[in-house]
Amino acid sequence: MASDAEAPRSKLRWLLLLAGLTVLAVGVGGAGGLYMVATIEKAVTEKKKLEEEQVQKIVAYDASFSLANIGTVVTNLASPSDVWIRLEASIVVKTGAFPNPGPIAAEIRQDLLGYLHTLSVAQIEGPSGLAHLREDLTERVQLRSKGQVRDFFIETLVVQ
Repeated sequence: MASDAEAPRSKLRWLLLLAGLTVLAVGVGGAGGLYMVATIEKAVTEKKKLEEEQVQKIVAYDASFSLANIGTVVTNLASPSDVWIRLEASIVVKTGAFPNPGPIAAEIRQDLLGYLHTLSVAQIEGPSGLAHLREDLTERVQLRSKGQVRDFFIETLVVQ
């Protein structure tokens, strides 16, 4: 009979051992999960801080700069001559660099008109053509203003 009494105790020990191991596994899993969540939250917070710092660095203009509208330039292209181009642009200048930005804007507008009149449609087609056009126009604006213009923006460009 002693062996019959040991059988339920042996089963009880196994059940207690399994219950203890289950509780231990749940505890370790929960602790591991909490650790991973804390690590991920920390990484996300650091990434947000870095992104915010980068956004703050991108802002390149403050109150000492002003935006001057060049106006609209409309001309036909060199090839084919029945295709017209319309450009609206602006420049960013340091406030006080020009007592009156109107005359320099008019000079830049005339320079852009002369340059655009020499282009062909093939030269301004596609994204790379537009990028080259912007670079060329920016260079002309820099030359005309003797480096006083900080940046050049194409607002509207229509070719028809």
